[in-house]
Amino acid sequence: MSSSIVLMSDRRVAAIPVQDCGEDLVDVHMHGLHVDDRKCDAAGAWTHVRQGVLTRLLHAQSLLPVGVAVLFIEGFRPPALQKQYFDSYSEELARANPLWQAAELREAASRFVSPPEIAPHSAGAAVDVTLIDHQGRELDMGTRVNASPEESDGACYTDAPNLSARARMNRATLGGALSTAGLINYGTEWWHWSFGDRYWALQTQQPAALYGPVELP
Repeated sequence: MSSSIVLMSDRRVAAIPVQDCGEDLVDVHMHGLHVDDRKCDAAGAWTHVRQGVLTRLLHAQSLLPVGVAVLFIEGFRPPALQKQYFDSYSEELARANPLWQAAELREAASRFVSPPEIAPHSAGAAVDVTLIDHQGRELDMGTRVNASPEESDGACYTDAPNLSARARMNRATLGGALSTAGLINYGTEWWHWSFGDRYWALQTQQPAALYGPVELP
C-alpha cells in the first residue's frame, strides 16, 4: 500500500463538513456520453451524477484526442448498496486475514470500497470511467475497471509501477482530461474520479464538501 495515498478511511476525510449545494442528480444518458450497462440496476441509479460532475465530465470528453471517448460505467450508488459493497469486501478481507483487527480491516477495505458514511458515489459525486476507441472497444488501462488490489497485484493503483507503456499512456490521457476538467482521482483506483465530495474537498483544500449523501428522487 502506498503511504502517499490518503485513504477514504482517513479521519481527515470524515472531518470535512458537508454544505450540500442542493444540485439535482441528472441522468448522463441524456447528454451524449457513452454509457456501459455492467453496473445497471432496476432503478437506473447508476447513470446519475450531480450536475456539476456531469458538466466536468463533458468538458473532459471535449479534451480527449479524436477517436477516443469516455466510457461511463457507474455514477450514483444508493447508500444501502454502498454499505452492502463495503461489508462484503470487509468480510472477504477478514477471511483472508483472520488476525487483522477492526481498524486494519476498515483501512484495507477502504482502498477499494469507500466507507458508506463518506462514500463519494452515494453523494452523486463520483464516477467510474474508462476510455474507448472509435469502435467502442475499451483501451488497455492495465487492469479491468473494478479490479481489486488482490486481483490485480496492485496494478489498480493509478501510478502502479507494473504497467505496460501503453497502459500508462492511456491512464495519462484519461487522467489529464479529467484533472483539467476539475475532477480528482482516488489513487488506489485509476477509474474512480470525483468532484464536490469530502475527499475532493480535502485534496483541493476546500473548507467543505458541496455534495453529501443523497437518494434518487
